[in-house]
Amino acid sequence: MFLGYLALHAVVPLPDLAAQLLPVALLPAVFWFVSRPVLDFRAPHWLGAVLIGVLVFVVWVAPDLLFPAYRKHWLFENVITGSARTSLSLGARSHAGLLILRALRAALIVPVAEELFWRAWLMRWLISPDFRSVRLGAYTAKSFWMTALLFACEHGSYWEVGLAAGVIYNWWMVRTRSLGDLILAHAVTNACLSAYVIAAGKWEYWL
Repeated sequence: MFLGYLALHAVVPLPDLAAQLLPVALLPAVFWFVSRPVLDFRAPHWLGAVLIGVLVFVVWVAPDLLFPAYRKHWLFENVITGSARTSLSLGARSHAGLLILRALRAALIVPVAEELFWRAWLMRWLISPDFRSVRLGAYTAKSFWMTALLFACEHGSYWEVGLAAGVIYNWWMVRTRSLGDLILAHAVTNACLSAYVIAAGKWEYWL
């Protein structure tokens, strides 16, 4: 559903309200009806998860803060990775309601969808197609690094910080074996990033 929405929006741009409202309205329904049996929001290592989330946020924004022209290097802006450019319209950037919806999507929807896919499913499926027989946080070098690399690819011109984030999140899953701790860490990262985007006008972080 989420990938389908992103693909649709890329081909047929939706009106601003629909673009921000649809994922916030539809994805929780999908989680409830499809993913509810495996969702676990308990975070027994919550303090560590919060700190991990803040760490990934710092890793994400530090290169651009330290080296303003960093993201313009051909390694990060090319025909394969694309460029750091937001999908938010100019009008949406000054609309409080739309910004709130976009922040809610980043902080509440994306962490659940991505952690279900990357750490709860893919890391286990790469160990065995019968992934339900593999415990959360099970480690093999292949599953750990392939998941991190694919997670990096998902983030386009931010692939290098995406790789660092993937390694940190994967390590935290191996360490905690807790989906709730991963969702919390990812939510903290995205909440911090959303606040930074809005406060500093760094819209390019919202692809």
